[in-house]
Order: sequence, then structure tokens, then C-alpha cells
Amino acid sequence: MAFGIKRKDLVEWKKRIDRGEIAFLTHYWLDDRFPYANTVTKVGCSNLEKLAEWGRGHGLKPEWIHQRADGYSHFDLIGERQAAILQKEGLFETLNLKTRTH
Repeated sequence: MAFGIKRKDLVEWKKRIDRGEIAFLTHYWLDDRFPYANTVTKVGCSNLEKLAEWGRGHGLKPEWIHQRADGYSHFDLIGERQAAILQKEGLFETLNLKTRTH
């Protein structure tokens, strides 16, 4: 279940994807399959090869891309991998969202 996301942030994420950029969107999230995680970061791009290449640079496999018919295909990052990638990308503000809930 997703929550704590602002509509304007979702709209901006989609616009960046539409422009062919690598776009990040982090929000609170609960899923019984991942009891250790309370946030997820969706990393999307309309150019799937660009997204796959970005993912390979972070140790992600292209088959992990959640391919969506609406054009907003993305990787889902959770847990330690999420934190490591966000830190590497310099998205410290997003990391604060994650740590505020612990």
C-alpha cells in the first residue's frame, strides 16, 4: 500500500519520465512481503534501454524493470539497496524521508 505521496510529486515524476530522464519518486509503502521496508523509490524512464543501463550501473538487472503499458516503467528500490543507490545518486533529502520513520 502506497501513501504519503503528493500529487504534484507524482505529476513531476511522470513529466521527467516523459522527457526521457531518469526520474526518482520515493514514498511511504507497506507490504507484508518486505516487513523491514517502509518506503520505496521508483526509478523510471521512458527510454527502457537508458533505464536498463542506469540499473546495470547500480547492479540491477534489466528484467527487474516493472514494465508498464502506460509508459511509466520503473525499478522499485527498497531496503539497503534503496539507501545505497539514493546515497550514491546524492539524493540525501530522499534518504531523510526513509530515516525519519525509524
